Amino acid sequence: MDMQRLASTLEASLDPSQNKQAETALLQEQKKPGFSLLLLQIVASDAYGSTARLAGALYFKNFIRRNWTDEDGNYKLPNDEVISIKRELIGLMINVPSNIQYQLGDAVGVIADSDFWRRWDTLVDDLVSRLTPDNARINNGVLQVAHSIFKRWRPLYRSDELYTEINHVLGKFGDPFVQLLGNTDQLIEQNKDNKRVLSQYFSTMNLMMKLIYDLSVQDLPPIFEDNIESVTSLLHKYLIYDNPILYTDVDSEAGPLELVKSEIFEVLVLYSQKYEDAFGSFVEQFIGSSWNLLTTAGLDTKNDLLVSKALQFLTSVTRMSQHARAFNNEDTMSQVIERVVLPNLSLRESDMELFEDEPIEFIRRDLEGSDSDTRRRAATDFLQQLLAQFQKLVTDVVLRYVNHYLSDYSRNPSSNWKSKDTAVYLYSSIAAKGAVTTSQGVKSVNELVNILDFFQTNVAGDLVSDSDVESILKVDAIKYLYVFRAQITREQWRDAFPLLVKHLGSSEYVVYTYAAIAVERVLGLTDASKQPAVSPADVKPLSAQLLQHLFQLIERDPESAKLQENEFLMRCVMRVLLVIRDGVLPIADNVLAHYIKITQIISSNPANPRFYYYHFEALGAFIRFAAPSQSEKMENGLYPIFVNVLQNDIQEFIPYVFQLFAALLEANPSATLTTYYTSLTQPILSPEFWSSKGNIPALVRLLSSIMTRGASQVAESKQLEPILAIFQSLITTKVNEIYGFELLESIVANFPPSILDTYFVTILQLLFTRLQNSKTEAFSSRFVRFYHFVSARIESGPGADWFIKHADQVQDGIYVQLYLRIILPDTQKLARPLDRKIAVISLCKTLTDSVAFAEKYKKGWGYTCEALLKLLENPPIIASTDDTIVDHDVDDMSFGVGFTQLQTIKRPARDYWPDVTDVKSWVGNHLQDANARQGGKIRSFAEDRLLQSPEALQILSMYMSR
Repeated sequence: MDMQRLASTLEASLDPSQNKQAETALLQEQKKPGFSLLLLQIVASDAYGSTARLAGALYFKNFIRRNWTDEDGNYKLPNDEVISIKRELIGLMINVPSNIQYQLGDAVGVIADSDFWRRWDTLVDDLVSRLTPDNARINNGVLQVAHSIFKRWRPLYRSDELYTEINHVLGKFGDPFVQLLGNTDQLIEQNKDNKRVLSQYFSTMNLMMKLIYDLSVQDLPPIFEDNIESVTSLLHKYLIYDNPILYTDVDSEAGPLELVKSEIFEVLVLYSQKYEDAFGSFVEQFIGSSWNLLTTAGLDTKNDLLVSKALQFLTSVTRMSQHARAFNNEDTMSQVIERVVLPNLSLRESDMELFEDEPIEFIRRDLEGSDSDTRRRAATDFLQQLLAQFQKLVTDVVLRYVNHYLSDYSRNPSSNWKSKDTAVYLYSSIAAKGAVTTSQGVKSVNELVNILDFFQTNVAGDLVSDSDVESILKVDAIKYLYVFRAQITREQWRDAFPLLVKHLGSSEYVVYTYAAIAVERVLGLTDASKQPAVSPADVKPLSAQLLQHLFQLIERDPESAKLQENEFLMRCVMRVLLVIRDGVLPIADNVLAHYIKITQIISSNPANPRFYYYHFEALGAFIRFAAPSQSEKMENGLYPIFVNVLQNDIQEFIPYVFQLFAALLEANPSATLTTYYTSLTQPILSPEFWSSKGNIPALVRLLSSIMTRGASQVAESKQLEPILAIFQSLITTKVNEIYGFELLESIVANFPPSILDTYFVTILQLLFTRLQNSKTEAFSSRFVRFYHFVSARIESGPGADWFIKHADQVQDGIYVQLYLRIILPDTQKLARPLDRKIAVISLCKTLTDSVAFAEKYKKGWGYTCEALLKLLENPPIIASTDDTIVDHDVDDMSFGVGFTQLQTIKRPARDYWPDVTDVKSWVGNHLQDANARQGGKIRSFAEDRLLQSPEALQILSMYMSR
């Protein structure tokens, strides 16, 4: 592919109508040597369009993420390509437009994660050499690269290696940075009347504020500490800096002034929290300046970020009693509420425009916690911090304002509805103590207020009334129940829950979505005794109508992107299905039809990862509860749409589909493999599916389920060898070794020794090679579990002797070395109860049934007995398997083309010995039975082979005498 065609293909990859074909072509092209450098050439050249250049930068970033190093840190690209990328990338990034800079910056961050600083120790010197006294364009490029690298430090825990890296940077970058900071300050003064140049230098200052944060996030750099007065002076100067020439014409877009000041507040929060000794004496001036800024900043949305950051700074310093006491009087507190809190809590015209024009964005900002940089959230946090310091004072002052706004509303409800919105929001802010949790809402409340009385007196009417109530007030009422749901009793929910359900019928997008959110959370709410707030028995009679209405809301607009816009509705569907469980059976046909339709629509353009995650979770719940009794109907309906996902290579859906295929198969009550799955087996052995690491966990589960039901068909179709080849591939990498062992255990569990004999020596050779060449603790632990799994299965044909026979075919005598050096010592390290239980069964059966240990490894018999008794000192207790589905918040999970576990169909760890519940009793009974069966041999072995361990002999005798 020539450069022009490659550029065109890259451009097509951003076009939804062409991206599948383009991605396929690029995947083939990226296999060729030097592909990454061709991408950089396209990104660098003005000869290609801006779209192609941006697409090239995006693809380069993702290519580097996938292909820079392997799990051991070794380069996956040729060394000369690696060197060329490092040499070219910095200079390129400095000279491209900002939108491309951000993409390349992410690539630099990926490379830095692997290589900086020890394998890229020239980077900082390269950056410093490119800095200029006054060229803002070049300096901004250099600083953007530096920020891309240094911002990696922000979430990291301190370590010697991290501090060595930071000191390496500070030793080379610190002095030039401080010098550039002073130069930029002077250049801003010199160009205060030149808007174009001044804007460039303010971009420099903005990046330098980000870098001050980066460089200070772990510890205060000595160069800043030694110059703390001049640094804080500069911060203060630009916090109060004003120049009309930098004002923006667009009220909704933050300009240079707002952006720089916002970054300064980020630094101030960091310094006030971490470096009180060095910074404490300067805090007061910043508090005063913050107050002035907050009382003079307009309500334009361009100021939102700045105002929220200023409030975050005040929240931070209010945590310290020496700064908080300034607010500890009624007059001051009244001014704070009136001049700072209320203006930023009250609804603005821009909020109403968002409510009407972009309702889903309004909801996400307001409800999910993503609104940490909104005025309302920041003002609430500030107020709650004041409440934590001065509870009675804040409560008394705020309640005065709440009553004032409620009175204003009552005088003219139709015109003054915003006053009630402010009152309810303000009251909620002081009633709640602590954050709103995902599972329970507010856990602790202000004991000086009565949330239920306030709800009944001022809020409930807006839920009950069928007359014209402003939509925002309905939302406020729903949100009040959502926030304080854990404070409401089961009896009170019997009256309140139908009111929430009723509002699913609203014609207002925000109202019915809030209702769905509240219904979903309340249905998932349990009290301290794990009893649900709303009984499933109360939900089942409503479920058919409730689900039908939710599906209608989801399908209201059949265009793919629009249909999957509202993940909250699909999450509510999921919750209803989880609550009613097999109550879905009478309406299964209808639910199945909706899922087929929705899956077909969203397959054309997967656009919202949250929506399709909940879609597949809900589908998993449906399969879980309906498929056991309606398996044929479910397979007939779902198999075609799942196969369509595979055939059209919809990568976002494939890991989910493989999980759902497995769940469908496992739910089928027949013990056989249906035609659907016999025809599916060969395609899923294709290397293309296994090349995506996101598919592997689900594919292993699916293959294991297929082998459990259809081992004979797999053997007859000569598919075992391809499966073993997959095992071989998985076992060679650290990231997939656990899945390799899962697959191997399934093979051993489902095929008889007569078939396995052909392959088991080769299998052990692979495992022994890993143990010898690249053993890790995790691999060793899984190997030991696998050994015990084989050893414990003596009734099925394998067992310890079978393992020994094959191990010694690999190398004569190797078993003894493995047993003494790895298996016995690492058995005691097994942590999971199920693994320890398998080890107990294995060791016990070795003592009673192994010919090799009875006749050949006499000392080993004694060692095995001691290992068993040591395990039984802390006997494994296997948790009873209940039917509870662990709830996960989607925002705690990462998305993309990868593996995300569906919790509704998560398979518990398989216990091949479910009858063994009390392992101590089982060991005693097994030893006694074996001893009787073998004419007292076991007791004789013990007395002969435990002579050097009288304590072990005594304990074993106790087990055998029970």
